[in-house]
Amino acid sequence: MTWTWTFESSIGDVIGRSEVFESRGDAESWVGEAFGELVEQGIDQVRLFDGDAEVYGPMSLHPENN
Repeated sequence: MTWTWTFESSIGDVIGRSEVFESRGDAESWVGEAFGELVEQGIDQVRLFDGDAEVYGPMSLHPENN
């Protein structure tokens, strides 16, 4: 299995992809550490993939407005 994130704009346009991770835990830990840098790069949301299969997303990198 290979785990990657797609980086997207707020309307779902793909901006890029992350490096490849060997486990879901590694991928999730990485995005938790890197989300601030991703937002600074203009990335609004991410999706997690296991190979070609989407596992979940889109996940916003911005706080929810209450």
